Amino acid sequence: MDLQIAAAYKSNAQRVRVISEAWVGENLYCPCCPSETIEKCRNNREAVDYTCNSCDSTFQLKSSQSHSATRIVDGAFAAMMRAVDKGAAPNLLLLYYDPSRWEVVNLTLIPNFAFTKSCIEKRPALSVNARRAGWIGCNILLCNIPPDVRIPWVENGVAASPREVRARFRSVSSLATIALTERGWTLHTLKVVRSIGKQEFSLADVYAHVPEFQVLHPHNRHIRDKIRQQLQILRDLGFLQFLGHGAYRTLR
Repeated sequence: MDLQIAAAYKSNAQRVRVISEAWVGENLYCPCCPSETIEKCRNNREAVDYTCNSCDSTFQLKSSQSHSATRIVDGAFAAMMRAVDKGAAPNLLLLYYDPSRWEVVNLTLIPNFAFTKSCIEKRPALSVNARRAGWIGCNILLCNIPPDVRIPWVENGVAASPREVRARFRSVSSLATIALTERGWTLHTLKVVRSIGKQEFSLADVYAHVPEFQVLHPHNRHIRDKIRQQLQILRDLGFLQFLGHGAYRTLR
């Protein structure tokens, strides 16, 4: 990463922002189409840092020194919830860097269709003494995003090839075809399946997580029926294989 471009800044937060944004602009391409570049947006565009001029995909960059974060601080809660409701959230770029060497260690892409309401955590309103008193922000809960849709771009300082990144993106893009009203169910079911930690699992293994689904969908009185439906959807999309008698195998 080029430190010289931030020489005029004294705030470390500003230095990180300028340096990481410049690195992304110089090195990244669009994972959603064959375009070899993504362009920096003007600073007044809400929650969007880059856009692809070929396919209109948008991206938001979050840079951090900690790769173990379970939540990412984001912008306004209401704006993010509106974006999720409309399926208009930007693709998220999570960049982790080594501050002693100013080198990119890990970069992960989370496609915009991976975001559901269960991933967005409301933060307390700012106090009356704050400059933006009453403003309510949000966190992105990475723990509620299935590992399938966390696409590695750089791992331990080694970049994946464009072909690999785009192939991984295409392999999960079928999730974007699910209606927004259903996608939260599907993604949470996939997250639960991965948390079981077994290649072969039973319907009973998933039913053990019914309380989680009840918290997310308190007005639904047919949680188990819905879980079976979502497992069928994941099977049809190629994430699972049905073995019969309530048994499944993960395929990815």
